[in-house]
Amino acid sequence: MDIPGTTILLLVVAGFAAGWIDAVVGGGGLVQLPALLLVPGISPVQALATNKLAGIMGTSVSAITYYRRVGPDLRTALPMALAALAGAVGGAALASRIPAGLFTPIILVVLVAVAAYTLLKPQLGRTSSLRWEGTATHRWTAAGLGLVIGAYDGLLGPGTGTFLVIGLVSVLGYAFLPASALAKIVNFATNAGALIFFVPYGAVLWSLGLTVGVANLVGGYIGARMAVSKGSTFVRVVFVLVVGALIVRLGWQVLAA
Repeated sequence: MDIPGTTILLLVVAGFAAGWIDAVVGGGGLVQLPALLLVPGISPVQALATNKLAGIMGTSVSAITYYRRVGPDLRTALPMALAALAGAVGGAALASRIPAGLFTPIILVVLVAVAAYTLLKPQLGRTSSLRWEGTATHRWTAAGLGLVIGAYDGLLGPGTGTFLVIGLVSVLGYAFLPASALAKIVNFATNAGALIFFVPYGAVLWSLGLTVGVANLVGGYIGARMAVSKGSTFVRVVFVLVVGALIVRLGWQVLAA
């Protein structure tokens, strides 16, 4: 695939920005996937699959950075990640059977509700106040969130990390920073689940994906370190901005349809 130099530069910048956004709060696909769709001759399926390859590189390094500096509870992270992996494989398998246009208005309504909920509760996610801490109920609830959001990621994908963060904050009572740390481990699993489906079909453009992935990885590392150093208040602000951007993008998509 002959890609102009200016397009490659755009993809590298988009990959870096997506990695940074994903590391802090999720939603980097809002930047990276549209950029990949600008590549001449690329199909939507190839763009989706290549986006997952680039994304998993960034989420891997941000997950490791968070693990070393925040120490997320693996008793919550692992069952949630395994359920998300299964959900992502199932969602990717269903992607060709369910029209994406059916979900966009629903997602838009959910995002507006999430934004309103976050803004109306200024103390939400500033400190952790865990529900069912240390119990099987806590872990099963985390796994349920992982399964549902993982299926969404395999099926559609925009804002998966954002939904993981708000689920962990609002349902399980985490502060925004540890929620982002857990979300990175789970998001790695959802990307892996989607790749399990896409790779055998030859949908991944490896050279392009690895190029964008290196930029995503650098952005993810810097974003994770910034989030850890600045804390939950910073993550909350970025969360609101990313949700707002998702609302604008999906709202435009609905109006243009």
